[in-house]
Amino acid sequence: MSRSYTAAALHAEGRQICDLAEKVAREELRPRAAERETEDFDRAIVDQLGELGFLGMLVPAEYDGLGTDMLTYLCALEELAWGDPAVALSVSVHNSLPTRILLRHGTEEQKERWLRPMARGELLGAFSLSEANAGSDAVSLTAQATRTDDGGWVLDGEKMWVTNGETADLITLFARTDEPGDRRGKDGIGAFVVPTDRPGYVPGKEEEKMGLRASETVSVQLDGLELGPEHLIGEPSMGFKYALQGLTGGRLGIASQALGIAQAALDHAVEYAAEREQFGTPVGQFQGMRFKLADMSTRLDAARSLTHRAARLVEDGEPEARRFSSMAKMEASEAAMQVTREAVQVFGGYGYVREYPVERLFRDAKVTEIYEGTSEIHRSIIGKQLFRERGLET
Repeated sequence: MSRSYTAAALHAEGRQICDLAEKVAREELRPRAAERETEDFDRAIVDQLGELGFLGMLVPAEYDGLGTDMLTYLCALEELAWGDPAVALSVSVHNSLPTRILLRHGTEEQKERWLRPMARGELLGAFSLSEANAGSDAVSLTAQATRTDDGGWVLDGEKMWVTNGETADLITLFARTDEPGDRRGKDGIGAFVVPTDRPGYVPGKEEEKMGLRASETVSVQLDGLELGPEHLIGEPSMGFKYALQGLTGGRLGIASQALGIAQAALDHAVEYAAEREQFGTPVGQFQGMRFKLADMSTRLDAARSLTHRAARLVEDGEPEARRFSSMAKMEASEAAMQVTREAVQVFGGYGYVREYPVERLFRDAKVTEIYEGTSEIHRSIIGKQLFRERGLET
């Protein structure tokens, strides 16, 4: 995979990290990507990535992480997604959400106990906000955290769509801390570190998904799960705010996953067009085919540029970061759908059978338009932020 587009923007250490990610993707991830679809979740490959530092990319060195900047992280994640987007999803969720939330809002004790081993790749983290009736409308979640006499908490309820929900060691999980008769909307939600080996944590069956079938997605039943006071992150009423802050960066992780999927599909399409002959000529010589490939490449690189611009805004804490994060996630995911769809078309009938990788990439791309906020939700966010940034809406 060519990464000339990042060379000028990355410092020397960042280029080395992305070179390593490209090597792992090419030698370890891509060769078995199709096989992983039919197997149990491959925790071993995630642990291997953790040993290489890829589970602590956004954690500072003082907590045993690599301490990379956001752009380096996104470029490395795109490389991993180019190799296997399902594996890259585990890396993205772990880095963008539970570790970042602990880093920003955890106590020193929490960082020592959980963040440090997460950065070293010894513990795998997950994230749980959604519920059956609280997806796009996450404020409507109903999982309940009830305070005990000793200051601890008891969690009850059901969470949905939890990536790595059975295999992860820790989950950053959101539940209501207000009383059922005194709902305070977004101000009544807390964030908790939940070890998955606690009694009362019951993962459901793995979902049979259209794409990213090598990724583990489950529901989770919380049945009287007891936690000490040290498991609450920050203030008991600020969890939803912490989630939104984490999702701003998390959406860029999904954008980079989408870019990796699209780049892989484009690479396959160009190579196939150069080899496949019809009417005695490689199909890549036909003007119509070249126009198709040109459109795919242009859409991909435009989405990548937008994603990298958003990364700089997030890194610098700029007010426009939330809008650009949504723009990047929306555009990258929709670009991935266009590019993978056209890649299937380039392959013709062969693109529709599982023997060829573009069929899998097409299925993998679809969910990037759905999770971490649907495209429709992001259009709403972008429109709202346009007014907010001008002081025309609170």
